[in-house]
Amino acid sequence: MKILKFGGTSVGSPERMKALLDIINPAERQIVVLSAMSGTTNSLVEISNALLKEDKKKGIELINTLKDKYDVVVAELLPESVNDDFRAQGQEVVDYHFNFLLSLANNVFTAIEDKVVLAQGELLSTTLYHVYLKSIGVPSVLLPALDFMKIDEDNEPVIPYTTENLTPILEANPDTKLFITQGFICRNSFGEVDNLRRGGSDYTASLLGAAISAEEVQIWTDIDGMHNNDPRIVKGTKPIANLSFDEAAELAYFGAKILHPQSVFPAQKYKIPVRLLNTMEPQAFGTVISTESEKGKIKSIAAKDGITAIKIQSSRMLLAYGFLRKVFEVFERYKTPIDMITTSEVAVSLTVDFTDNLDKIVEELNSFGSVELDRNQTIVCVVGDFGAEKHGYAAKVLDSVKHIPVRMISYGGSAYNISLLINTDDKVEALRSLHNRIFE
Repeated sequence: MKILKFGGTSVGSPERMKALLDIINPAERQIVVLSAMSGTTNSLVEISNALLKEDKKKGIELINTLKDKYDVVVAELLPESVNDDFRAQGQEVVDYHFNFLLSLANNVFTAIEDKVVLAQGELLSTTLYHVYLKSIGVPSVLLPALDFMKIDEDNEPVIPYTTENLTPILEANPDTKLFITQGFICRNSFGEVDNLRRGGSDYTASLLGAAISAEEVQIWTDIDGMHNNDPRIVKGTKPIANLSFDEAAELAYFGAKILHPQSVFPAQKYKIPVRLLNTMEPQAFGTVISTESEKGKIKSIAAKDGITAIKIQSSRMLLAYGFLRKVFEVFERYKTPIDMITTSEVAVSLTVDFTDNLDKIVEELNSFGSVELDRNQTIVCVVGDFGAEKHGYAAKVLDSVKHIPVRMISYGGSAYNISLLINTDDKVEALRSLHNRIFE
């Protein structure tokens, strides 16, 4: 069985929804994971924010505006000329979910209801698509993700729970080829409606692949796989045919927007290949992420903006064991991940991209020594096979940016990554220079 995930743009209109059958083979056993229609989640966030601020009037206006859009979707996806019954079913789906949203707006609204509101996008897209398939005579089963997707008290997915609760449903429908389910949404350890946060629907697809030992996970987006550089900035980029899981995770974390890094890990753990494909060009090969990859080769360059560099300098650090532990504990207390780190005898420099608690962090770090901040920084990440036995790659990378000031260099922490910290103003020049030296 294969897992096929389609993002918001792939189901962004009735026309796009209908075109999915050019990709989905109804004769092949598969689970299709759908995101909310593009724009829906943003609208639901607006609705939720209004209701959290107790602006009931604005919340209801936003709900009605979004419903008007879905009324149009039903009219185009299920025209009366096809079958009045299916048109009525589709309208009933829309009416049900928006009446439910209105009921939430008229009651006490908390963070729990906020998660319920955000779940409506995926519930709408999957149910409407299921009705559409019925209207054209394509058999399918709608799988409620809330019945088998669960996270624990640490917000980590419980894969054995998914296996235990999904497998019997699949076995009860041995003749069914096509199953439709929601991405992103799940239940938490209290049984409440929640979501996967990191990676959303991509994460769902990878988790399902791991839970049922799928043949392959396919992530369908609007770009033909991961490219060897940012196509918005650099001309002549090319898709990468093959990546290892580790290479893909590095690229995803450091700026390749096509895939969230968290989405790689379940498939990697259970050795399920992940294929990145383009809905607009279904025949394109895309990118295959697996345990195999070309050795001794630089694969791609990515960049991550919004970085802040923090330098802690202290003469007391010299030969003082436990210093780094104390520094890391500060970031742990404020739940702030660290991207890069370099050390010397008397100083440590590190980077973060989550700065909500930065003032409090700096206040605590001041007790260790002097603290300097550099904002508006970018991490440029060069990914490939940089094993210890390889030579020349670091020199090639650094020579490519010798005319650009480099704030930090991280090399050796991973066999797949050389990272440079530069001013964001120099990002475009750095990406283009690296591309010309490495790939052209």
